[in-house]
Amino acid sequence: MSTNDNEYTDGANNETLVYSAEVQKAIDEILPGDDPLDKPEFDTIDYINNLFPTEQSLTNIDDVINTLECKVDSIDNDIRSVIRGQIEVSKDGKAELEEAQRYIKHLFSQIREIKQKAEHSEEIVKEITLDIKQLDCAKKNLTTSITTLNNLHMFVSGIESLRCLTTKRKYGEIVMPLQGVTDVMKHFKNYTDIPHIAQLATEVKQLQESLATQIMADFHEAFSGPNAKNFVPNRQMAEACLVVSILEPKVKDELLEWFIDLQLSEYTHLFDSAEDVAWLDKLNQRYAWFKRQLLQCDEKFSSMFPVQWKLSERIAVEFCKITKNELSKLMGKRKNEIDVKLLLYAIQKTIAFENLMAKSFSGSTMHQNIDGPLENNTKQPIVTNVDIMDEIIQPFSEELQITNDMTRNIASQTQMNELKQNSSPFYGLISDCFQPFLYIYINSVDKNLSELIERFVSDIKITLAKENIDDQTATVLPNCADLFLFYKKSLVQCTELSNHNPMLSLAAVFQKYLKEYATKILEVNLPKISHPATSLTTNVSNMTKDLIKDLQLLPSGMTDAGVKNINCTPQELAKICCILTTADYCMETTQQLEEKLKEKIDPSLVGKISMINEQDLFQNIIFTSIKLLVQHLEADLEPALNNMIKVPWQNISAVGDQSEYVSIMTTHLKAVVPVVRKNLSTSRKYFTKFCITFANSFIPKFIQHLYKCKPLSNIGAEQLLLDTHSLKTILLDLPSINLDDNRKAPASYTKVVVKGMTKAEMILKLVMAPTMKHYTSFVDQYLKLLPESDMTEFQKILEMKGLKAAERNELLNLFRPRNPTGSFVTSTAALSSLKQYTSRIKKNLISNTNN
Repeated sequence: MSTNDNEYTDGANNETLVYSAEVQKAIDEILPGDDPLDKPEFDTIDYINNLFPTEQSLTNIDDVINTLECKVDSIDNDIRSVIRGQIEVSKDGKAELEEAQRYIKHLFSQIREIKQKAEHSEEIVKEITLDIKQLDCAKKNLTTSITTLNNLHMFVSGIESLRCLTTKRKYGEIVMPLQGVTDVMKHFKNYTDIPHIAQLATEVKQLQESLATQIMADFHEAFSGPNAKNFVPNRQMAEACLVVSILEPKVKDELLEWFIDLQLSEYTHLFDSAEDVAWLDKLNQRYAWFKRQLLQCDEKFSSMFPVQWKLSERIAVEFCKITKNELSKLMGKRKNEIDVKLLLYAIQKTIAFENLMAKSFSGSTMHQNIDGPLENNTKQPIVTNVDIMDEIIQPFSEELQITNDMTRNIASQTQMNELKQNSSPFYGLISDCFQPFLYIYINSVDKNLSELIERFVSDIKITLAKENIDDQTATVLPNCADLFLFYKKSLVQCTELSNHNPMLSLAAVFQKYLKEYATKILEVNLPKISHPATSLTTNVSNMTKDLIKDLQLLPSGMTDAGVKNINCTPQELAKICCILTTADYCMETTQQLEEKLKEKIDPSLVGKISMINEQDLFQNIIFTSIKLLVQHLEADLEPALNNMIKVPWQNISAVGDQSEYVSIMTTHLKAVVPVVRKNLSTSRKYFTKFCITFANSFIPKFIQHLYKCKPLSNIGAEQLLLDTHSLKTILLDLPSINLDDNRKAPASYTKVVVKGMTKAEMILKLVMAPTMKHYTSFVDQYLKLLPESDMTEFQKILEMKGLKAAERNELLNLFRPRNPTGSFVTSTAALSSLKQYTSRIKKNLISNTNN
């Protein structure tokens, strides 16, 4: 065996070589095979067992060994061939690597040679183009010099020409050279340190000042001189305006300021504050005068002044400024003479004039000349459509009736100009002067609302005392609609006047009278709950008396104390429901009013608008109304509960039909609940709230009266359990009582009744449970039926059973260590037991009836 063979044999004696899963997968893809010797999980023992499964198969062991040895020799030969091949490949690879390195060195030397040649070529190009660059620079300097000389020539000649033309007042011929000289001056702006250029610049400036002075003198002579009345705009003056356009802007501004003052000088004299025509009631004459004056000025001077000067717009802006200042001073002196009617009239006429100006002019001159931001540009868009509060008064189908023609005109006028108000700077240019006096309008609204509330107070008793109020569904009080219609009108007007602090003041007035309406109209007219032991109506009383006469099988001890006095009538129930629905309407509409105010007021003041307190006030009235309805119903049922206590339950000898007090309570419930349901048909959610509140209040009271029925015999307890079950059935059907359709009660209400009345039934079942010699069993049953009871309740139930003191103490000692705490939770076992017991009572009743 060769050396390589020995090396291979030594390696074979080592541990088995294991490849990773990725390597093994690659080998399987390249050399696929089914030979078990090639598998990585090859097991020697399993392989031998497969070759020799029995002892008889061992006879062929020599053949198998020879086969395997041949296979090993074949594999060894293959491995030697592969190893020799790899040695030859390694030698060839090294030779090729050395060849590649030689080529790289040669390529590097060639690149270095090319780089040297490129640098040499660049030096040659620089030497060739050096003279060309010098020539190009010289050409540029020469061109600049020639241009400067030409401009200087134009500058000098233009100045000479302007001197001559200025003297002759040939403004039409001055325009072109003056424009040229002005443009050339910009070219020499960087050369003013040269004395000659500085001198020429000074001459140009003097020439421009001379032109400005001369043209101003011409205008003064034309419009203020002896022949001013006969002056007719001519071409020379129009050309003079073109010259002014080229001069410094301040020249044009001074000329226009003087001319506009001249045009409005008559206005300041005619409407001086000492004149009667200057007062607010003659405000429309101011605007009429200006319209005539502006029309005349436009017809006479439109051809003389350049269109881009926008002379008419400038005159309008100045007129607005003067008018605003004069009105502010005048109203400040005579503010005691201003009433709301006069103020709104003046605002209406002013807004109409501003609308006209906004239609006629763009207002661009105001952006150019007015320092600082324009207040009217920062205002939110004012929407003054009469339908502005339709969302607030959706329940009202009537159109808003504005009580005076002046306000109606405001609404219609602003409705036409709604879109333009969003952008024109003319809006508020005059009318802002009325802002400090809008308190007069707010005070007027306050006064009118005060009178309105007083009228409501005097009329409300008549409204609530109508005889047919109990024959119809309770609706919102009509005066509530009147109040919010007035609010609508006031908000429409205030939105037109201002969306700043006056609207905030108006919101405060709204809040004030919402509170007054809640207290003086709604809260004060809620009926006061009287002493218990009262009945609902005379009809209910008579029905109950007849029922008592007819009932023969009822336990003794019952009286008709529950039907003596009559205090709460259907009229009063309807009144409470009417106030409840009105408060509900007011609460919802107040929320909408708050949202509308926030939408219309300036965004910076939105955070100061809040009517949550007023909404809470109306909500409290709703809760108070529901509480009153419950109290009235409980007061009607109180005598029947008292009669339940007076029955000698220990003397009951047989279980009969439901007791008299249950029939009385049923009669009262059937008389009261339908009335409440009918009157709250438009506010169904509050009827459900009424039923839940009543159940939460009445059932605990009923259980407390059960505790007072002591001592109880088993028969008496069975009768009480029957009464309790009957009352539970009545209460479950309470929301739909006296209705033809089998409408299901709300789940929330059913849950309250089932929980409360089931506890009452559990108490009575425990009273009937035996205790003698079964104290522990009784306590276990008690904890099973009332798992969340306490010591006090346990003691009351023992008293109902009529146990002796010693027995009670022994039971208490057993219960005390196991006393849980918490609220009542009915167990499934308790409900099942109660259901079986109730079924047995019903069977007994049927049997007794048949007998």
